[in-house]
Formats: sequence, C-alpha cells, structure tokens
Amino acid sequence: MVKHQPLQVYERQLCLSCLTGIYGCRWKRYQRSHDDTTKWEFLWSLILFFTFSLLLVWFYFWWEAHNDYNEFNWFLYNRSGEWIDGTVPILATTAAGFTYIAFLMILALCHIAVGQQLNLHWLHKVMLKCAICGVFVYVQCLGEATGPFLHLGALVAVTALAWLVAGQVARSEKTMFQVVVLLLYLSVLLGLYMAPLSITSPCIMDHANLTPRPDVIGHQGAPMLAPENTILSFQRALQMNVSGLEADVAISLDGVPFLMRDRTLRRTTDVEKVFPARQLDDASSFNWTDLHSLNAGQWFLKEDPFWTVQSMAQREVMLVGNQSVCSLEQLLRLATLHNHTVVFDLRRPPHGHPCYHSWINDTLGVILLSGIPQHLVMWTPDWDRGQVRQVVPGLQQTSVEKLPPQVLHQQGISRLLLRYSQASPDDIRSNVSVTLYTVNEPWLFSVLWCSGVSSVSSEAPNILRKVPYPIWLMSPDEYCLIWVAAELISFTVVIGIFVFQNYHIIRWRLSGMHSYNPEQIMLSAAVRRSSRDLNIMKEKLIFSGKEGPHREESCTACVYCIVCLFLWLCPSTLKWLPLLFSSPYLFTTDLMTLDR
Repeated sequence: MVKHQPLQVYERQLCLSCLTGIYGCRWKRYQRSHDDTTKWEFLWSLILFFTFSLLLVWFYFWWEAHNDYNEFNWFLYNRSGEWIDGTVPILATTAAGFTYIAFLMILALCHIAVGQQLNLHWLHKVMLKCAICGVFVYVQCLGEATGPFLHLGALVAVTALAWLVAGQVARSEKTMFQVVVLLLYLSVLLGLYMAPLSITSPCIMDHANLTPRPDVIGHQGAPMLAPENTILSFQRALQMNVSGLEADVAISLDGVPFLMRDRTLRRTTDVEKVFPARQLDDASSFNWTDLHSLNAGQWFLKEDPFWTVQSMAQREVMLVGNQSVCSLEQLLRLATLHNHTVVFDLRRPPHGHPCYHSWINDTLGVILLSGIPQHLVMWTPDWDRGQVRQVVPGLQQTSVEKLPPQVLHQQGISRLLLRYSQASPDDIRSNVSVTLYTVNEPWLFSVLWCSGVSSVSSEAPNILRKVPYPIWLMSPDEYCLIWVAAELISFTVVIGIFVFQNYHIIRWRLSGMHSYNPEQIMLSAAVRRSSRDLNIMKEKLIFSGKEGPHREESCTACVYCIVCLFLWLCPSTLKWLPLLFSSPYLFTTDLMTLDR
C-alpha cells in the first residue's frame, strides 16, 4: 500500500504578497515564480538601477546647490520678467521622483533577497521612462554638472549589498555565475577601499597651518534679513560683523548713482502702482526724485525670497515695509561711519542716456564727495582704469576677470573678485588678494577658509557668523584613522555576511528541506485538468517544499527593507561629507553662466 504525503498547510505570507504585488502586480501565490529572471526583465532591472543612480546624483546636486538658489531665481527673472522661486518645482519633482524610484529599487532588492523573479509592472516601466526623460530635459535646459560621488556613502551602500550578493552566490549552482558575481563585487569593493588614496581636500591639514578666518563682505547687505540694496539691509549686515559692503550701482537720468541690481524696477519696487506705464523701462531712465519716491520693501514682505519674513517681529515687518531706493552716497557715508570696505558693481547706462559718456566721472565725484577714505573702496569697472588712477589714486583696483599676473601688475590691479567655482589654487596662493562670491553655505565657507581665501562675499552673513571654525577640519592622521576604521568595519561586515549566508544555505540543504517533491509529478500529470485546479496545484508546488526557508527570507527581506529605508531617509548625516572629498574648485560648478 502506497502512502501519500498529505498536502502541506501553510500560512499567509503578507510580506511576500506585498513585494510581488506592488512591484509587478502579482498578488496571487501561483503567479509568483522562482525561475530565473528573463533577459528582458533583467534589462529593465538595469534601467531601474541606472535611473536610481541618475536621480541620486541629480538630487544630491540640487541639495548641495542650495548656495546658489537665489542667483538661479534671479537668472530666471532676467529671462522671464517674473519673479518666481524656480527651485521649488525642481526640488519637488526631484524629491517625488527619487522617492518613487528608490522605493522600486528597494522592492527589487527584496525580490532578489527572497529569490523571486523580477517582473516589473508596465506602469512602473512607463514611469521609469518619464523619470529618465525628465532628468535629461532638466540637464539640457540648465546645462548642469554634478558634484563628485560621496565615497563613504558608496562604501555603506556596497557593504549593505553584500547580503544580496552572498545570498545569490550561495544559492546558485552555476560555478561561472558565482565567480563572475564575486569578482565583480570584490572589484567594486576594492576600488572603494583604495579610493581614499586619490582623495584630497583643503580641510585635511594640520591645524597649525590654518589661515585666519576669511573676511565676510555683505553682498547687497544682508538680503536674508532685509530688502537687498537698502539702508536697512546694510545696517543689518553691519550688525553681523561684516568687514565690507557690496552693492550693484546704476546711474539715474539726472546723474545720481543709486543701488539697483535689476535692469528694471518691477521686482524690488512698487513701480507698477506709482508709474504703471513705465514699469518695463530701464531703471536708469528715472530721475532720482522719482526713484526715491518708490517703496523698496513691500516686495520683500510679499515674495519672502529667503523664507525669513515669518520669523520677524511686527515692528521689524513695519520697518522693512517702509524702505526706499538707496543712493551710492548713502552707502558710502554709512561705510565711512563704521570704517568698512565698499565694493560695487557699476552698470553703464544705455545708449542715449545723458550720462552714457560721463558715468565713470559721475561715480568718482560721488566717492570724493562722500568723504570715504579712498583705500576703503574696491573699484571694479575696467573702463578708463588709467584715468581713474589719476583722479583717485588711492582706490583698490579690483578685477572681476581672471587675468595673467603680468597683466594685473601692468594695470595696477591688486585684488580679484571672482565666483567661487572659478578660482584655482594658484589664484588663491598668488600675491593678489582674492575675494570669492557668492558664499552662503557653512560647508562652502569652511572649504574656502581651509584653502586660504582672504575674503568672501555673502548674502548670508547671519549664517556665516555662526561658523567660528571650519567644519570637519582634521589632520592627515585623523583622516587616515577614519578611513582605515571605516574600511575595516566594512570588510568585517562583508566577511561575516558571506559566512552566515553560506552556513544558512548549506544547513538548509542538508536538513532535507530541498528534497524531491511528489507534487511535481502531480503537476505534470494535470495537463487535462481545469485551469483553476492547475493554478491551485501550481500554488501548492511553489510553496510546499520551500515554505520554511522562504518564511525566513521574507522576514529577512523585511529587515533589509527597513535598513535600506533608514539609510535612504537619513541622508542628512552625509551632508557635510563633501568637505572630505573635494576642493572648492571641483566640488560645485556654476548653476549656469550668470552675469554678475
């Protein structure tokens, strides 16, 4: 008498159902397959990984580009004529896309961990195409370049992948597959272990070699605390202990130099209400009386460009809302009172303007009239430098372009005013004093400080004031200790994972769980049965002989998913790591070629 083994009773596997259901819309048990992933689906898995990497780099770039958000918005304003925060939709779509793709990536890794076939649903494939196209459209429109990869983040990620790699190697019965996977993984891991040998950073230095803290120049005053280029903004900057004040200067119709960054008055004044027919006219086409009658503070309360209005007291709000257009003479007198340096970008009036040919002399006349010591003024215009040196010889001749040292010496230029991404180590170490703009973030200020920069121009003196010492400054010995310790921990974890995975698989195979299953014969003999009965038998076949290990692997997948989510949701711990990996000249490139 032949005695058949009764069908095995199994519990519901909610975790496995959610994994296969969300990823490939395979909610029923008999739809799941433990066969190898098809080549087509494997290709889609590679596309998913590529899209995740692309969005990760893009998201990282926009995160670190926070230093230039205001300049980016100003660039958009000059092109469109409307002031909008263009970074919000970019950050929102990037965060949403990255969250979605990262979730799919975690699901795919969990599929690999539990040995399930990868079958990405067609809707996810469509969204992948949209994500790739969206990133390429952004790159084409903005002409961006990304920063370097985070070495420590990559080390953590590759170490975490050891669990999946070890599981695949242990379960596979193909020697060639095992060798290829192991060689590929170990090559990547070894490359990451050796990467610190080629990494340099200004902040890896002896503490005794640290130069004095760079002077901070308030660019347009303190535009985070008060409307840009107003007396209140410069007063707030002086309260932040800045060493100088920087402004953008234009010439009015009657020859009065005044402070205005834009070509028109629409963004920073109420010209639309006072002179609605002239709101698109050049700011230099107004006389000083008309300019002084405009309100230059209400726009700040309305637009809140730096999200600081809500934290202001009611008295401060009223003071901000009553600001007017500031003249260059007012700025110079304020700087004279506090003995601070002044640097300004002088814009030539358009053709047909009464001061088109005399704009340099008009500005020099205001400088002399204000009584400010000449050595406190950094003169940047390149027009008629020889004449300027004759009329006002004490000015600090400053260039906004990188010129050869011999040319600078011939023109009597003693200072450079450059964008932070344009400066090279030779520029900083030269005999010419260098001021870099616009530096708003503490990490960038720290890198430039370690590089030996003498001064920076910032829209956030209130933030840089809170950086009394470079962030992550460490000696070479401390640097080596950190990386050696991180690599030893990573190596130990990888070895432990491989040993545990192989021991787990070998014990399972020797326990008899991976034995012959009579239901395989029953399934092959059921070709004439109804599809419903056949599906049930498929379901029983899939789970009857493998219920034990897959229950454990499902729990393992849950733990692995939680760990991945934790690493993914806590990127703030890696925010300051770029200081270890890059110089200020390579870390962040320009958002785009912006006119100062």
